Amino acid sequence: MKLDRFIRVAIAVAILVVFIVATGGLLYVTDAALRVWDRLSEGPAFLLYTYVAVMAFIVIAAIVLIWRLVIRRRIEPPRPEVVKPLTRDDIESRLRHAESAGVDVESAQEELQELASRREAGSIHLCFFGEVSTGKSSLIKALVPEADVTIDVVGGSTDDIRHYRWRSTEGQEILLTDVPGTGGHDEGFDELALEEARRSHVVLFVCDSDLTRAETDAVRALIGLGKPLVLVMNKADRFSVEEQATLMQRLLERLEGIGGEVGRDRVVAVSAGGEVDVIERADDGSESVSRRQRPADIGVLVVAINRLLDVAEPLDLRRDRAVFALAADKLAEAEAVYRVQRSEQIIRNSTRKAVVGSLAAISPGTDILIQGYIGTSMTQELCKLYGAAPRDLDIEEFLNLSQSRVGRALPLTLAVAGNGLKAFPGIGTVAGGFVHAVAYGLIFDALGRSLVLTLSRHGELVPEIAAKEFEEGISEHIEAGVKRIAKMALDEKIGKD
Repeated sequence: MKLDRFIRVAIAVAILVVFIVATGGLLYVTDAALRVWDRLSEGPAFLLYTYVAVMAFIVIAAIVLIWRLVIRRRIEPPRPEVVKPLTRDDIESRLRHAESAGVDVESAQEELQELASRREAGSIHLCFFGEVSTGKSSLIKALVPEADVTIDVVGGSTDDIRHYRWRSTEGQEILLTDVPGTGGHDEGFDELALEEARRSHVVLFVCDSDLTRAETDAVRALIGLGKPLVLVMNKADRFSVEEQATLMQRLLERLEGIGGEVGRDRVVAVSAGGEVDVIERADDGSESVSRRQRPADIGVLVVAINRLLDVAEPLDLRRDRAVFALAADKLAEAEAVYRVQRSEQIIRNSTRKAVVGSLAAISPGTDILIQGYIGTSMTQELCKLYGAAPRDLDIEEFLNLSQSRVGRALPLTLAVAGNGLKAFPGIGTVAGGFVHAVAYGLIFDALGRSLVLTLSRHGELVPEIAAKEFEEGISEHIEAGVKRIAKMALDEKIGKD
């Protein structure tokens, strides 16, 4: 109880002292301000106004600086932006910038070169897209009987991209593109087919009944690209008139649920024809099987295609936009690969500097200054690589939060570092300072990799999230990199000796 009374008395005394000091300071400032004001009032008017303006500027500048440096801005949720279609200038500007940074832009440039070649040729490209065994090749054979189209009753006969020439009712040259069927077991065919569909003017999406979930997703993706689309239900002769009507209504409902600009006249039911086995019975009761040709029924498909071709200019524009988006996607993939490679270099260089700095520390506390500088530089480089622009205060807060986690993980790190050095025979007993150097290297390696993970996920440096990622992944990163960091430290020590 006596202790409690003593604390309350001490607090009261402290409050009294603060009150006296604050009152005295206020009186002093008030007296000085009144004396300055009296002198300015007696002088020229321009001197008074100039003094007031300078003081106002100083106060405003101080408030702004304090706000930017100390007050943490609340991160607002991103507002939905209207995505503008890419233009040639947009994608070419991005390509030049990426190439100057060292990104491999060959794949994206090839898309633009292919687009230029197709524009020069002037042909309209119609892509037959759909799952395996829906009859894409058979439809092309029905449109172009003289074409050398491979058709296999097993399905999946198309394993590359093939073009066949056809002429519309008005004599316009059309290139019918047959692509591998999606949903098969061969890797890469789905992506190959989708890329060719994006390069074409019109996609003829072929199905043979109601859409599956995978087909629905594919239609949604193509419509999302602004790609003109005709939904073709092939093999309609397998169904009765009532069944066809029911299926067509289901397809229209599917499209309505997806959204887009696919009208009722772009949903057609056709039959590609082909061969069919017919059982014939002779007078003596014996049976034989013969193959007969079924007539094709594709008139409504030809009509739908001709209607789309009546607006050739908008088709070119929409095709170009889709190819620009495809080139942008390939550029984004190349940039992601570049970031992974470049971030690995930055982390390795920073880790090596941390090891060297720890080995070169000549007095207690020196290594802390060195590691702080290296940590700040590494964070700035990685943020710049991922397009993040954090404030200096954010970087400092991230490093401080991470340092508090390092203290708890340091015993584990030292133990892992010591065990890692045992993997190198002949090293003997190493000094404690050398083990600390390896431990510092492991911590920096884990710090960099956790930061990369955060930047790739969120696109910005949020100190609390980045520090939490570091704490959760430090053990995994340390165990994964122990031999590599230990070898790095040994190489540096041998070189130094």
